[in-house]
Amino acid sequence: MKRFLVLLAEGFEETEAVTVIDVLRRGGVDVVLCSLADLLVEGSRHIFVKADRSIDSEGLQDFDGIYLPGGAKGAAHLRDDARAQKLIRSYKESGKLVTAICAAPIALERAGVLKGETATSNPDFRDHIKEATYSEDPVVVSGKVITSRAAGTALPIGLEILRQLGLENEAKQVSHDMLFDFLLDNREKINA
Repeated sequence: MKRFLVLLAEGFEETEAVTVIDVLRRGGVDVVLCSLADLLVEGSRHIFVKADRSIDSEGLQDFDGIYLPGGAKGAAHLRDDARAQKLIRSYKESGKLVTAICAAPIALERAGVLKGETATSNPDFRDHIKEATYSEDPVVVSGKVITSRAAGTALPIGLEILRQLGLENEAKQVSHDMLFDFLLDNREKINA
């Protein structure tokens, strides 16, 4: 079974966290939530999510990849926390998936894992991404680094993580079950 670690910091963007966790679990991935502080972590919209582990726990490298949800405050905590930075670098150095959405690529930038890669972020954080070639695509795969733009791209990045884990059939099934493929086929009927 594939395993994925999700880093939660105070001020994380709830939609970006919970949507990706849900998609991965629907795809059969064992997802473990890891907090930088208390196990009960408050998101940017004041929704609390209970983490499974603390960042000071053992065995945090025993996963196939790591995911960082955005939220400006949460992303800043991930960028500024030495333990999170060390963990992010260790995933990159081990050739594992390193994934982030919205503001969270600023933590990847600080960790040095975007150097020579192509990446995206929330447009408000574009100027913070200096070591990567910047793309405005909704989801960007660059080797083992996957980045995405904002809450509206949380489901697509979750599906892409499944595909990059070698779970292509599971990604198709999850997309079908969640009617995401239907939504894409009928996007002209959506009033945004």
